[in-house]
Amino acid sequence: MTIKVGDKLPEATFTVMKEGKPSPLTIAELTAGKKVALFAVPGAFTPTCSARHLPGYKEKAAEFRAKGVDTIACVSVNDVFVMDAWGKSQQVGDDVVMLADGNGAFAKAVGLEMDGSGFGMGSRSKRYSMIVENGVVKQLNVEGPGEFKVSAADFMLGQL
Repeated sequence: MTIKVGDKLPEATFTVMKEGKPSPLTIAELTAGKKVALFAVPGAFTPTCSARHLPGYKEKAAEFRAKGVDTIACVSVNDVFVMDAWGKSQQVGDDVVMLADGNGAFAKAVGLEMDGSGFGMGSRSKRYSMIVENGVVKQLNVEGPGEFKVSAADFMLGQL
């Protein structure tokens, strides 16, 4: 079942790079008492994700903060080392938290996994964005196959 507006995010643990080491970060730690702009991509270093999706959030980080967003987070079904390298290559710094959903457990838990095996990518996450307040989904924008519209930074800024 796909998560919907009004639902509380399921408990899950991501991996992030902290002080040069892989570290766990739970949904509760990420969202407790915070407004989070969370977006998911099918894969780090993929064309649309690297050229438009992640850069849009990096470029608009100050605008998100001005609208009350405490944290911008990018999640992908990639390992923590890939997510860390991608974040560094995109120079996101502290503007975007890079969340590794290495086994796709979060994508599956929220019902937003997709089969990318036709592209040699295996099980991945759909492209989407959501506004989460204190662990509860307030906005949810899921892209259709091959699209990049409603999960973009500009679209989400319009919802805040």
